[in-house]
Amino acid sequence: MWLTEKLVFLGEIQRNNDLQAKIPVGKIYKSGFWEDDYVIDDSSLAYRSEQGLVIITGCSHAGICNIVEKAKEVCQDTRVVDIIGGFHLQDPEKQQLQATLQYMKQLQPLEVHACHCTDLRSKIVLSQVVDLREVGSGLRLEYDV
Repeated sequence: MWLTEKLVFLGEIQRNNDLQAKIPVGKIYKSGFWEDDYVIDDSSLAYRSEQGLVIITGCSHAGICNIVEKAKEVCQDTRVVDIIGGFHLQDPEKQQLQATLQYMKQLQPLEVHACHCTDLRSKIVLSQVVDLREVGSGLRLEYDV
């Protein structure tokens, strides 16, 4: 759903790879039964700047690679300026972290602002292939208007 001419709410993110969003985050009560909860309603925002996309995530339960691919598809732009938010890499399996690392290495965003639900080890590994920036209260990021 386009919120403005440049800002879009991405809607439900499809799980298109085998390495992300495969472990439930809890249980959900539906139709009288408890089911595994994969947070299928997980979503993010994408902003179309002159230089490319700025992708804003929550916790990335759908998988950061899936979210970026959805943003590129919806916005019809493959250039990624920044990814801001959680990457859902809290003590990830080695295979998942390596796949994310390879994806980011190929994507080559100009900057990455990984924060909550991204552990220190994952940030250190990511910083080897992307320009990982610090995130904190009061941080102000500006992109073309």
